[in-house]
Amino acid sequence: MGNDLIGKPIKWCWKDVFKLLLITFLFVPFFLEFLMHDFLYSLFQNSLYSGTLTGFVMAIVFMTSLYYIILKPYHLSWKSVGVRRFSNQYWKWIIVWLCLLIIMSVVILIIMELLHISWENGKTESLQKNITWFTLLIGFVSAVIISPIYEEIFYRGFLYKWFRGKWGIAAGMVISSFIFMLVHIPTYNTLPVNFISGLVFAWTYEKTGSILPAIIIHSTFNGLALILTVTA
Repeated sequence: MGNDLIGKPIKWCWKDVFKLLLITFLFVPFFLEFLMHDFLYSLFQNSLYSGTLTGFVMAIVFMTSLYYIILKPYHLSWKSVGVRRFSNQYWKWIIVWLCLLIIMSVVILIIMELLHISWENGKTESLQKNITWFTLLIGFVSAVIISPIYEEIFYRGFLYKWFRGKWGIAAGMVISSFIFMLVHIPTYNTLPVNFISGLVFAWTYEKTGSILPAIIIHSTFNGLALILTVTA
């Protein structure tokens, strides 16, 4: 049986979804990840700085778009996209899913290593070459705070809920996770981990009606990855 908090009738229409997908696959990649990121990189000559600032602007764009396209017009609050408390009893499952996600990710990375596929990206390499308290703070803010919050609100709170309402839980999990994976292109080496983590995050939202467990797992997972990056 599905979660009643997620299963309530959805007011959003395909027009709303189409607008947000255009922002996701056209506006953000071209204007932010390409033009703005290149400008910031030319300014700072540092992938970590330019990537973090770009990510911050992306978070603002996604949250502003959600508010003015699917919340305000329908007189909805952020609770409608899962920004709500969850039962304290679910904390044990947060730990379980975090451990499983770590194990699955390690297995994937081992396979990639055997296939001689690198899993590092520009920000990772930049951070490793210039490890200071300042760069660590920037990396922490980007990976542990900014990304988990806006990504879970958008990809699970909105997209998963929408596709779930149209085609059911399984389809919602797969489609929202697939989109979550696609937006991480061109970091092709992390796509399998992105897809699996998307499934985990969507499932925790399904079971609790809250995106907070997904944010906690996402944030902790990214934090551990950041620690491994700077200590490798």
